[in-house]
This record gives sequence, structure tokens and C-alpha cells, in this order.
Amino acid sequence: MTQQGVMSVSQVSADLFLSGLHSALNLSVLTSRNITLIINASGLEDVSYPPLEGLQILHVPVQDQPHAPLRQYFDPVAERINQNQTGRTLVHCTAGRSRSPALIMAYLMRFRGLSLRQAHEQVLLQRPFIRPNAGFWRQLMDYERTLFSRNTVRMVRTSSGVLPEALQDSEDTRTTAAYCVNV
Repeated sequence: MTQQGVMSVSQVSADLFLSGLHSALNLSVLTSRNITLIINASGLEDVSYPPLEGLQILHVPVQDQPHAPLRQYFDPVAERINQNQTGRTLVHCTAGRSRSPALIMAYLMRFRGLSLRQAHEQVLLQRPFIRPNAGFWRQLMDYERTLFSRNTVRMVRTSSGVLPEALQDSEDTRTTAAYCVNV
């Protein structure tokens, strides 16, 4: 990944940001964006954030592995982001590519009413190099089915591995458009 990718902070919505670990440790990043809540999905517990009065940290102890149980954190993280009324939220993992985008997509589905496809499109628009692992995609699809009783994305086997694919508006159609080839 480029140095710019490691250093970047992506604004997903007016009050929600996504980054890697390096940016989350930068005091000017936090203060300039009025960050009052950090969701740490890096898997690292001993992170020393800059001393910032009122800053709250929520630790999500999940590794970036397809079998890791990220799904169990979708509701608690989404609720905590939604309850943060004192400032803005920064969600980060190590590189801001897999765990943290997946958590943000879950939040967007639960509290903004977006489908998984719409949530992915919104995050991808702001951070083009996101790449949730296949296990996290499956967990997001399960969450979407729980929330909306339908899916807008399915997993398909391709020559590049198992990838998410957007379903057309009609669920029963077999004609689908390739959605994301960078997983």
C-alpha cells in the first residue's frame, strides 16, 4: 500500500471517519476532525492514543481472519457510533481496509437504512482501497438478511477467489453484474 494510503483518513459521512492505525495515533488528525470516539478494530490492545480530554475508546478484539467473529460486534459498535453525540467517530483497524470498513458498513445498514450494496458503495467511494475479507463479507450478508430479510450481495467463486457480487434488483434473476473484484 502507498504511504498516502497508510496515512489517509477517509470521511464516510459528516460524523464518521475511517483510517488505519497510524492516523488514529496522530493528535492533529483527531483534533482537526473533532474525534471524541475511536473504535479500535486493529486487534491491538496496548495502543497509546494521544492524550485528548473526553476521548473514548472502544476496543474490538478481532483479527483480520475470515473465521474471526466480527459479526458479534456489529450491533454494539453501531449503537456506540450512533450514541456519540458529543463529536465525531473514527473507526480504524491496522490499515483501514478490512475490519473497520466492515464495521462501518454494518453501522450504515443498521442506523442509516442502507443495503449492504449501498453501504459498500458509500465506503468504497471515500476509500477506494477497502478490501474486507471473504469471511467478513459473509457475516455482513448475514447481518443484512437479519436486518432487511434480503440480500443485495452474494459470494461467487471466480478465478480470483471468492468475491462479492451485487445482485440485481430482482433477487430471482441469475444475471448479475460483477460488483467488486478487489477482495
